[in-house]
Amino acid sequence: MRIVFMGTPDFAVPSLRQTHASAHDVLLVVTQPDRPAGRGRRLTPPPVKTAAGELDIPVHQTESVNTPVFAERLRALLPDVLVVVAFGQILNDELLSIPSKGAVNVHGSVLPAYRGVAPINWVIVNGETETGVTTMYMARKVDAGEIILTRRTPIGENETAGELYDRLSAMGAELLVETLDLIERDEAPRTSQDPDAASYARKLKKRDGLIDWTKDARTVHDHIRGMTPWPGARTTYRGRPLTVLVSRVGDEDGERGEPGEVVSLDDERGIEVATGHGSVRLLEVKPSGKSAMDAASFVRGYRPEVGERPFGETS
Repeated sequence: MRIVFMGTPDFAVPSLRQTHASAHDVLLVVTQPDRPAGRGRRLTPPPVKTAAGELDIPVHQTESVNTPVFAERLRALLPDVLVVVAFGQILNDELLSIPSKGAVNVHGSVLPAYRGVAPINWVIVNGETETGVTTMYMARKVDAGEIILTRRTPIGENETAGELYDRLSAMGAELLVETLDLIERDEAPRTSQDPDAASYARKLKKRDGLIDWTKDARTVHDHIRGMTPWPGARTTYRGRPLTVLVSRVGDEDGERGEPGEVVSLDDERGIEVATGHGSVRLLEVKPSGKSAMDAASFVRGYRPEVGERPFGETS
C-alpha cells in the first residue's frame, strides 16, 4: 500500500523503519519543524526527520498540516493509508478523509485506558502492572477511534518511564506492520471503544516531578520511576535541588523516621529515606549542577547522617 507517515519523536522511529522495511511503500514523511535543543539551543531536527533522511524518504516539515496547501499535496500522492505515530498535531476531517483505506494511529496504552499524550508516564505513576500498545482508526475525537489491534505487556516492578517508552516503541512498530497487512487484505477488525471505561493521561509539567515524601513507599517509588527521565523526580537535599534517578522500595510496612529522614546508609543498598509509610532506597541521584552518581559516591561526597532529615520538596 501507499503510505504517508506522520511522526516526530524517537518513539515513532521504529514504526517508520519497520514500515519502510515492509512490503508497503512510504511515499512521504511529515514531521514537526527543527527546534532549538541542548545548552547551545542549536536547531535540531526531529528524530523522525533524521531517520527519514537515512532511509532516503522525502520529508515535509510544518507547524500545521491543516492547510489547503498541504491537503492538496496529500491528495496528489493518492495514499492508501495515513499512519500517525506521536506526531504532535491534531488532524482535521479533510485530511482524515483523503487516504482510501483510512488513517491509523499507534498509541502507547491499552485503549480506552490512558488516552492522551503521556500514557507511559501515568501508567507507572498510578502503579499499574500491565500496559500495552493499540492501533486504531483515527476519528474526530482524539484517541477515541475504533480499535484495530492491541498487544499487552507487564510492567516491571522497577521499570522507568524511559525504559517502558523504548519497549512500547518497538512493540508499536511490530503491531503497526501487522495492522497495515490486515488493512491491505481488508481483514482489519473494528472494535468500538467503551467511553465509560476511558481514562485520560494529561501532558506532564515540570512541577509534576516533585517528590512528596509523605506518601507511602510504593507510591513514592512509582512516582520516581514514572517521572524518569522527564520531567525528572525532584526533591531537595539540605535545601539544594536534587534529582532522584534510580530508587527501590525499602520497607513497605515500617514506621521508622519522619518523611524525608535518613534511616540507614549502605554502599550497596543505598540511602534509605523514610516516607509517610515505609521507606524508599535511593540508588542513583543527581545533585544540581553535578553529574549523576551512585549512592556510595553521594554518601562519600555529601555525608548524609542517619537521623538527619535532609530531603524535602523543591520548586
